[in-house]
Order: sequence, then structure tokens, then C-alpha cells
Amino acid sequence: MTRSMTALTIPGRLFLVRHGETDWNREGRLQGGKDIPLNGLGRMQAEEAARRLRALTPAYATVDYLCSPMERARETMTILRRELDLPPEEFRIDERLRELTFGDWEGFTWREIRKSERELAQARERDKWGFVPPGGESYRMLAERIRPAIEGLAPDTVMVSHGGVARAVLALIGAVGTADAARVEIWQGKILVVEGDKATWM
Repeated sequence: MTRSMTALTIPGRLFLVRHGETDWNREGRLQGGKDIPLNGLGRMQAEEAARRLRALTPAYATVDYLCSPMERARETMTILRRELDLPPEEFRIDERLRELTFGDWEGFTWREIRKSERELAQARERDKWGFVPPGGESYRMLAERIRPAIEGLAPDTVMVSHGGVARAVLALIGAVGTADAARVEIWQGKILVVEGDKATWM
């Protein structure tokens, strides 16, 4: 699928931060809706994101701070704000920014899924954007879920969320087509600066 959705325009700049690493990230397990905490490296990545943000925008104290409700995202935001000498807990939470849900596949690795659910895994490879895992949701569904939240952003916003959410944002602004968005690597510890229909890693 290509750019079939109507692209939205983000006011000002969006500083998009993926939560830091968890043990499940390290093991290659699908987290989705599971509330897995950060590990030691993940906490250091949150500190690194704060240093990058300080360099990117001297006005970091005056921008809006918005976060997924999931533990790994909230912990990342709390560490980031603490490193910036801001009140750690003073940020907004939006339930719509939860990670893509993998349903019955959560807790398994892709290697395990390809072995036990071969046909479904192949179907997902053919259409990563539209495929719905058993009991889960597709990237298309995720994009529909987060669109109103992204449309309502303040002019400059720091948002801590997830890899799936970041991919959906890239598709929503038209930076990449949906088929490509579902395959984009989303880094931890760095900041994806979104402005207009462009997105740059910093």
C-alpha cells in the first residue's frame, strides 16, 4: 500500500522519543500491550534523549510534554524530565498513544512466531501495514487510533511513545508510504524531529 491516507500537518515541531530499552526488547520479544519496565540500558537511553533534547531546543522548558500511559514510556519521560531539571511527573498522558497491540503473539519472538504460525507470519510479511495479528491490531488501526491525538498537538511537543506509534506518525504526515512506514527502524535514545512532512533523526 502506498500513500492512500490523507496526510496531516503537525503544528510546529514534534520531538518524538521512543521509550528506552526493556529486557523484552533485548530478547526480541513482542511487547505490544504488555507493561514491561526499562532495564539499565533503557534508563541510560532516556538520559541520552534528554541531552539531545536540551541541545535541540533551548526552550525545552516551555514545550508541551505528552506521553503514552505504558510504564516503559512513563519511566522514560520521568527520567528525561529529571535530567532537564524539570518536575519529573508533570507531563500529560494520552491513552491513544499506547503501543500497537500484538494480541496472542505478545511475549514471543518473531522466530517463534514464524515457526508456530508460519502462514500468518508470511501473511504479515506481505502486508505489514494492514495485517491484524490474532487478538491484536494492525498499523492501519493504530494510525486511526492516534490520528486525533496527533492532530491535537501543541505547536511544539515532546512525545514519549513507542516504535509502532512512531511508524504510524511517519505515515500520517506523509513522510513515507504506509508499506515503508511499517518497516522503518525506530531508534532508542535518539530523537525523531518531525516538522511538516519531514522527519529527521537527531
